[in-house]
Amino acid sequence: MKLFHSPTSPFVRKVMVTAHELGLAERIERLPSAVHPVTRDGQVLAAHPLAQVPTLILDGGEAIADSRVICEYLDALAGGQLFPAPGAARWAALNLQSTADAVLDAALLIRYELTARAESERSQAWMDGQGAKIASALDWFETQVGALGGVDVGTIALACALGYLDLRFADLGWREGRPNLAAWLADFSERASMRATA
Repeated sequence: MKLFHSPTSPFVRKVMVTAHELGLAERIERLPSAVHPVTRDGQVLAAHPLAQVPTLILDGGEAIADSRVICEYLDALAGGQLFPAPGAARWAALNLQSTADAVLDAALLIRYELTARAESERSQAWMDGQGAKIASALDWFETQVGALGGVDVGTIALACALGYLDLRFADLGWREGRPNLAAWLADFSERASMRATA
C-alpha cells in the first residue's frame, strides 16, 4: 500500500498511528505530496478526485481518501481491533472520532486563513468562530476523560487532534482548566505508535 502524506498533517498522523497499532505500518510506503488548500497536487489528483491527504493507494491500485475511511479499511484488513462491535461502545468511539476530527477541521480552517490568505483578506470573526468550536469541544473532552477506554479509533483521533493543537497552536494553552485531558494525553502519548508519528 502507498499513502500520499504530509509530515505535519494530523489526519495522516491518525492513519499512521492506526497502522502502527495494527502492525501494518511497515506495509505502507509513504509518498510525498504538495497538497495545499488553493493549489492542488496533480499526482494526488490523478489517484483520487479530492486530491487530499491522506489518500491510500491499495495493493490493487484503487485509491481511498479520508482518514475515517482509511482507518476503518486498515482495521478491517487487520481483523478488526480498533472499531468496537455494533453497540454503545462503537457509537461512543465514532462520536469521539467525529468530534476530534471536527476540532482538526476548525484548527485547519484557522491555519489556512492565516497561511493561504493575504492579511487584508482574513476574517477575524471566522477565526473566532472556529476557535469557539475548538474550545467547546475541548471542554467536552475534559468531561469525557473518565469514560475513555483503551485504544480505539476515538482515542487515536483525540490524541492526534490534541497533538496538532500543540504543534500549530501552542499559544492556545488548551491544558489550562483541563487537567484530566492534559494528563490523559501525557499518558497516551507514551504509546509507541504516538512516539513513532510525533
